[in-house]
Amino acid sequence: MEKNITRLTLGEGAKQREVILVGTAHVSPKSAELVKEIIDEERPDVVCIELDPARFAALQNKEKYQNTDIVKIIKDGKAGFFFANLLLSSYQRRLAEQLKIQSGQDMLQGIESANETGAQIVLADRDIQTTFKRIWQKAKWTEKLKLITSIVMSVFDDEEITEDALEELKQEDLLTAALSEMGSEFAGVKTVLVDERDQYLAEKIRTAPGKKIVAVLGAAHVPGITKEIFKQHDLEKLEELKPKSNTGKIVGWSVTIALILMVAFTFSVEPGEGWAQTRNWLILVMGGSGIGALLAGGTFLTIVTAIVCSPLGALSPVLASGWFSGLAEAHFRKPRVIDFEMLPKDLTKLSGFWKNRVTRVLLVVILTNIGCAIGNIAGGIGIITGFLNALPL
Repeated sequence: MEKNITRLTLGEGAKQREVILVGTAHVSPKSAELVKEIIDEERPDVVCIELDPARFAALQNKEKYQNTDIVKIIKDGKAGFFFANLLLSSYQRRLAEQLKIQSGQDMLQGIESANETGAQIVLADRDIQTTFKRIWQKAKWTEKLKLITSIVMSVFDDEEITEDALEELKQEDLLTAALSEMGSEFAGVKTVLVDERDQYLAEKIRTAPGKKIVAVLGAAHVPGITKEIFKQHDLEKLEELKPKSNTGKIVGWSVTIALILMVAFTFSVEPGEGWAQTRNWLILVMGGSGIGALLAGGTFLTIVTAIVCSPLGALSPVLASGWFSGLAEAHFRKPRVIDFEMLPKDLTKLSGFWKNRVTRVLLVVILTNIGCAIGNIAGGIGIITGFLNALPL
């Protein structure tokens, strides 16, 4: 296991400090054993953990989902983010169950061993929401699409991953190759998810107090931190988020106004064609939203809400029909305490997403929005076609 240990020396003379990087796989039993062994043997002053305060609290709180306010998540427009987080958690949890270990056991072991030896704990990672927001701001739209597809497909991935395969991922040559491949396909994502966090983690470790520091890290970060730890990095700059742009709203309202003007013009020239444009658009938008809510397993009244509210969601860049249907689903089929308790188990299989009321509400929001968007695009093309046909030759 020594190949997963990297020993570094910072400073000189009386200011010299030893840093020990422990590369782990978050669902590997051997990694947890290695963390305990190193901390017990080295008796460090400080143990740095690859966690931010929010994930630290969540990892220690086994009932973390029970306090989730699903209605607030929908109203804040964070249903997609929360759902993606659940998908990623379900994939890691499935691997952990396969290997008969608690997900994140390496980090929990680091915390436990630090407390046992009296070492100070430093939470060294950047806030996960900041990381995801920076990914969304920096990644190209093609990378965003690939990333979303990869996250969704992780639910359908039932491939057996062996303990030996996980351990092989921690070898530096394979790791470098994997990151190089990621860099070619997801350059924007890799920059934020790996490179920036390497810098952030390195700075937190570099500035941690004590003469001897043990850092418990995912193996993917060890090569980068080994290079970055000898440099100074601006943490505020790495946490900086761009102010929200109004470009999306301006474009959205412009498209809506343009479509309305096209329909109005068609009405003035050929009223019959204008009615046809409006009817077809409504059928497509309302039908798409209704089908989305139906596929998500929404109640009858949820589906009706999706249909009735879809024109408003389609025309407005600041509203979404899925918000209305999601709130309706949460009202008519309110998630129970048992649904939150069963989330970890239900997330391990595809059918569980429809069985559990929490994830079903999220599915209603997402699938309603997707159905509405498809209908709006198809209906918008119909309006443009009718407008062009109504133009005088």
